[in-house]
Amino acid sequence: MAGFRSYGAYVPLHRIDRAEFNRAWGGFPLPGERSVASYDEDSITMAVEAAIDCLRGFDAKSVDGLYFATTTSPYKERLCASIIAAALDMRSDIRVMDTTGTLRAGTIAIGAALDAVNAGGADSVLVVVADCRMGAPAGTLEQALGDGAAALLVVRDGAAVEVRDSYSISDDFSGMWRADQDQFVRSWEDRMAHDVGYSAVLPRAMIGVMEKCGLSSDDVSKVVYDSPTDMRRHLRIAGELKIPPAKVQDSMFLTVGNTGSALASMMLVAALEEAKAGDTILFASHGNGADAFVLDVTPAIEAVGQRRAIARHLESKRMVKNYETYLRWRDLVTLEAAQRPPKPPTSLAALWRSGKDILCLYGVRCLNCGTPQYSTPTVFGGGNPTRVCVSCRAKDQFEPYCFADKKGTICTFTLDHLAASPDPPAAVSVIDFEGGGRAVFEMTDRDPDRITVGMPLEMTFRKLYTDRGIHNYYWKTRPVRC
Repeated sequence: MAGFRSYGAYVPLHRIDRAEFNRAWGGFPLPGERSVASYDEDSITMAVEAAIDCLRGFDAKSVDGLYFATTTSPYKERLCASIIAAALDMRSDIRVMDTTGTLRAGTIAIGAALDAVNAGGADSVLVVVADCRMGAPAGTLEQALGDGAAALLVVRDGAAVEVRDSYSISDDFSGMWRADQDQFVRSWEDRMAHDVGYSAVLPRAMIGVMEKCGLSSDDVSKVVYDSPTDMRRHLRIAGELKIPPAKVQDSMFLTVGNTGSALASMMLVAALEEAKAGDTILFASHGNGADAFVLDVTPAIEAVGQRRAIARHLESKRMVKNYETYLRWRDLVTLEAAQRPPKPPTSLAALWRSGKDILCLYGVRCLNCGTPQYSTPTVFGGGNPTRVCVSCRAKDQFEPYCFADKKGTICTFTLDHLAASPDPPAAVSVIDFEGGGRAVFEMTDRDPDRITVGMPLEMTFRKLYTDRGIHNYYWKTRPVRC
């Protein structure tokens, strides 16, 4: 029976205390804190992080498809799933798809992946869900929304979590929306949005799938469904289904916030971290209708192995010091331009030619002596491609070598207090990779006061800058997380 073979998630390192929003604008403060994607993160970079977590121990080239779900795509006309697949070094002959336009984009993508696997069109499909929505300054949504991602590997055989059945409802009512030109999420009056939308439609889907499977509330081990910003509404649905609060998965509102289309899947990953063979999970998501699934946990759950998932990401955090930093990271204030020459225009031809070097972080390894080498692509200020081995001087005797999954240590670093940076000072590290190879990368998610020579580092996929609507993605270093 088709189901999930593995899972993964990503919560940004940075969090902000909601009291900071109250300090800036006054009004009614919400409790807790929320996750904040860094200035160089977006839905694509977070999706890559969650996918890497999900695929630990798996060969990405064995996966037959990648479905990406989000309501905050960096592009209106470009397939983001193909960028993520390239960063993961997946095969080119795979199915890719973007699902967007609704908060249940994640469960729609999961349903599509299950259909493809059950129909024999693919043996496995990776579903990745990520969102990075913004509420308008001084509003409740600015405090309530959070950023994050989740990933699920859908397979035909050998699932750790089998999908027994599903049930869907289409409903045109929308309590939250964003028009084509809107930067911030809009919402209707809370009572109507909840009474007519969330609280009316979601229980129907959950009851529908339970009746389909012949289940009662006593047969369910855990209930996982996304929450609105009003946490009382979340628990009220469980009460209507006669499910005790102890069986309801935490919505993470106090620690992460509402992560939009990624919320239900992130909550499911958190539930699977604690699931045991024989558990039955009721999983659902709402957004212009609802999707509901009954999941059966199999003994294969023990073989999934350790993931960073939700729990370990929550343990690793760095607080954003003030609201002004949040404004700067979100480009909501105009800052003085750097007093340096502008970057040259982005060349699509150069990005295409160096695609594997940029998105997959491929270098070379000498076939004569085995020494790995990496040369920064010319499009990002590097030199000519490597032709001579730095160790044995052999010429043009190389094989491709991927550095993206390699850890390393700082050889040397610099902190630039003069360069314009959304998170000053700008940090650049020279990293010695495990297994050999040395290269220069920007450093992110770091505390400048704690950077030392010999510090362990890992690679992370981030956004460098945007030029004429072209988002330039590349790899950076960061202190090993979790």
